[in-house]
Amino acid sequence: GSPLVLIDGMEGDINTVNPQDIESISVLKDAAASSIYGSRAPFGVILITTKTGEAGKTIINYNNSLRVGSPVSLPKMMDSYTFANYFNEASKNGSQTPSFTDAVMQQMLDFQASGGTNRGGLPTDGTTWGKPAGDPFTSAYANTDWFSEIYKSYSFSQDHNITISGGGKCTYYASLGYLDQNGLLRHGTDNLKRYNATVKFGTDLTDYLKFHYSLRYVRQDFGRPTYFSGGMYDRIGRQTWPNLPVYDENGYYFNNNAENQVMLLAQGGQRTVQTDKIYHQAALVFEPIKGWSTNVEFNYSTNNSDTRETVLPCYNHDVSGKIIDTHGTTSLYQDYTKEDYMNWNIYSTYSQMFGDGHNVKLMGGFQSEEMLQKFFRAKGYGLQIEELPELDLISNIDGLGKDKVPEVGGYRNEWATVGFFARANYNYKERYLFEANLRYDGTSRFRQGHRWQLSPSFSVGWNIAEEEFWESLAAKFSVLKLRFSYGELGNMNTTDWYPTYRTMILGQSNGQWLQNGLKPSTAYVGGLINTALTWEKVRTWNAGLDWSLFNNRLTGSADAYVRYTDNMVGPSEELPSTLGIATPKSNNCDLRTQGWELSIGWQDRTVFGMDYSAKFNISDARTYIDRYPGNPTNSINTYIAGREIGEIWGFETIGIAKTDAQMQEHLEKVGGQSALGSGVWTAGDIMYADLDGKPGITRGAQTLEDHGDLKVIGNSTPRYICGLDLNAHYSGFDVRVFFQGVLKRDYWQGSNFFWGAGQWGMWWSTGLKEHEDYFRAEPIGLPGHEIPANTDSYYPRPRFDSTQNQYIQSRYLQDASYIRLKNFQLGYTLPTSFGNKIGISSCRIFISGENLWTWTKLSKIFDPETLDGGNTSGASPVRSGGNAYPLAKTWSLGISVSF
Repeated sequence: GSPLVLIDGMEGDINTVNPQDIESISVLKDAAASSIYGSRAPFGVILITTKTGEAGKTIINYNNSLRVGSPVSLPKMMDSYTFANYFNEASKNGSQTPSFTDAVMQQMLDFQASGGTNRGGLPTDGTTWGKPAGDPFTSAYANTDWFSEIYKSYSFSQDHNITISGGGKCTYYASLGYLDQNGLLRHGTDNLKRYNATVKFGTDLTDYLKFHYSLRYVRQDFGRPTYFSGGMYDRIGRQTWPNLPVYDENGYYFNNNAENQVMLLAQGGQRTVQTDKIYHQAALVFEPIKGWSTNVEFNYSTNNSDTRETVLPCYNHDVSGKIIDTHGTTSLYQDYTKEDYMNWNIYSTYSQMFGDGHNVKLMGGFQSEEMLQKFFRAKGYGLQIEELPELDLISNIDGLGKDKVPEVGGYRNEWATVGFFARANYNYKERYLFEANLRYDGTSRFRQGHRWQLSPSFSVGWNIAEEEFWESLAAKFSVLKLRFSYGELGNMNTTDWYPTYRTMILGQSNGQWLQNGLKPSTAYVGGLINTALTWEKVRTWNAGLDWSLFNNRLTGSADAYVRYTDNMVGPSEELPSTLGIATPKSNNCDLRTQGWELSIGWQDRTVFGMDYSAKFNISDARTYIDRYPGNPTNSINTYIAGREIGEIWGFETIGIAKTDAQMQEHLEKVGGQSALGSGVWTAGDIMYADLDGKPGITRGAQTLEDHGDLKVIGNSTPRYICGLDLNAHYSGFDVRVFFQGVLKRDYWQGSNFFWGAGQWGMWWSTGLKEHEDYFRAEPIGLPGHEIPANTDSYYPRPRFDSTQNQYIQSRYLQDASYIRLKNFQLGYTLPTSFGNKIGISSCRIFISGENLWTWTKLSKIFDPETLDGGNTSGASPVRSGGNAYPLAKTWSLGISVSF
């Protein structure tokens, strides 16, 4: 689960906060500490506190940052001649006709020798490009690196912020922020603009009544080409062959029977999303007597999102430059979403000191949330004026001249939660600490009788350094605190607004019959539901130690925890296949997570006056299934009670057979590998290890009891997540170096994007530089341009017709651990005496870099930080998994000035 993000006590999106408004960020991890923040905080809370005004002189601050970004890494494509030989080998190994003729490959060599790249390289019949040789996929001879064509080498971004704060009895703080961030797409518009405005003020209405109010406004304008979606990642992996040009000889985009991804980005339309978010926060603090205060807080936010997406024609030209056809049907899609969120927090606190160092604090309160969402969408076809895409100006005629029914839809959703909470604290001289919490939460998402959850928690602490017997060590140990806590919190774990109600599913013009020549709209009842669905219970035990030594120069903390997720929502028990419908979700799983965290810091000053600090943190966690009745056969392809989450089952690889004789010897020894592929096993194929001692390499029944020669070869869970933060300050100069990393992670990526030539055939394959290291028993290619043999290759021999070499296995299991220089910053602050002369109170100039260096053993095709975000909606993980928008390496120059 993810932590709850609270911005000044109100749930929000951390990406919408102006970084210059942030005063501090703190993280609450154990259940006892986060219990007061509601039913949606079972996995911790990130508390962001923004700046406020202070009584005194008005302070004006301006800062900016000008940035240049470039891709951290991009896959490189084979040159067209190498690619053609690679595909021909994959065809030959699959007993298919070679994809490219010798004549075409000679044209590729001649084209490259002349310096040709992405323009031209097309056969023609004098009228049309790409003919008469047939399919341009196999007759074109250009030399295009499509990743370099799609992504540019650098982009420019900037942000500017100004703040003003001050006041007397009434304090105020105001800020304005502007961000203009250009993306890395070379063609089409790929841009994010964000505007931030914040106003905060606080005042004492009376001696015992205070009032605080803040208003935050965020507008985001995001734009990208319509075709830059998940589906394009599929197409990059199958239609961007290096022998296809971007442009024809005349400089027009080439698109004859081959979808030109660059053309689609540049001409195919634009998707824009404008989002307006407004956050209101008002609070009254009533303190009639010392030690007793009551807070009444009301938070309200509204989120309005307006989306427009056009699909525009892409034109193909003949040899003379005349338009000969267009690509697809033009359309305009629009949707509008409005979300209103309201949150009340009312609580009262009483604190009192008794006797000699006895401190007691009591708190009780009420919390409620309500969310209302409205959504409307419409789509029309056949734009009459492409430069003016509006729903009023559509013909509803497709590209073939046939009627096309427009689409209209919408819905309304709402949910609510309410909670009551109480807390009691006892503190004796900061030596003995005790806290107890109790929550009672209800939600609208579940049925009556299953809506409420009672959640207790407690924590105890002992600061040994405050004991009298510790006085002799107090000069060295100023803090030595033991902590222990236990907490329960509920988790709704559902994104469905109405998971326990059977809803009606409506379809527009999707009937499989005609009425008056048109397909009718349909309506049908959704799948099965579980009316007994209820809260998950998250129970966390935590033990920790905090220390501070040598006058607070050496500090640190260590934590160990066990978190149980009881009654986790998962698929219901398996039902007979004759049911003919998917089973509903139910509370039938129990998880157990065991982990630890360690943080160590050192800060000091050298004899020559340089302040420096270093902080290192590292954490680890492993999760196990304690209960899951939905897998009666103990299939290794889903949860198994008693097993660890993230297990990767696969074969142990002996290696690649270098000769036919070596492969035959192996097959005789293990009893064959025919269960993994009925094709011929020969030199260049994988030799799998026999682990079960039975004849033949098999996967068995893929169950825990019968898994054949499979074994657990790794685990996909990131382990030993760490960071190192180094800082130094001297004579106005400051430097910061921050590293982050994951020291252990196994990653299996079996997509064609990884393998190159894959099981889906030539139309779903690609050829990257990394794929050049494939098995070749003898030289291949045209005379005088042979590609040498490679019997010590990384990849097996390529094949279009089989997966027999591409099963999950130890040889191609990726080591996704990494260490990255995430941030480097060097700054200089002008002396105060100089600033006073020119009328400024402070001025700092800095240069900063992000993602500057990476160490990893991962394949260069992938980036360790984008492994889990490579596919958006519409992409196939099997075909294009791991193909992601590139992470940016940035350098920025900025200034911060205060008056």
